Amino acid sequence: MARKSSSSASGLLQWLGLAFIVVLADQFTKVLIVGYFQLGDSTLVTSFFNLVRAHNTGAAFSFLNGASGWQRWFFTAIGVAAAALIFWLLRSHASQRLFSFALAFILGGAIGNVIDRVLYGYVVDFLDFHWHSWHFPAFNVADSAITVGAACLILDELLRVRRAR
Repeated sequence: MARKSSSSASGLLQWLGLAFIVVLADQFTKVLIVGYFQLGDSTLVTSFFNLVRAHNTGAAFSFLNGASGWQRWFFTAIGVAAAALIFWLLRSHASQRLFSFALAFILGGAIGNVIDRVLYGYVVDFLDFHWHSWHFPAFNVADSAITVGAACLILDELLRVRRAR
């Protein structure tokens, strides 16, 4: 019995370690952007990509960005609740590799953005992709990790359904 507990604890630590790496990468890149760019600054990197400094007080795609400030704590609470749920899921399913990988990426991304909301009241975004007149909203490493994690969750479910057939 102790062996199973030890094995699942080490599996959990592996996934929490991955989430921690995501948080570190996210916060490190944001510190660089905040240190070298003023709000609104932009540097052309390629014909389709800029580094910018943008502040997002809303959620994905600047949803509720113009609200009166209540959204800071609302999205912080959602991030903390999501992190708690993901931690519980990781504890329960640490042996499911793709599922846990996806959750670890989502956890790291959620925590990275929660840190910004608590410290600054907004999320620092800096990756800016565009093509001719089309412009994708700026985002960051945490957002990328959440997106990769969500895609992996979908893949995991598709594989699970396929195996069940």
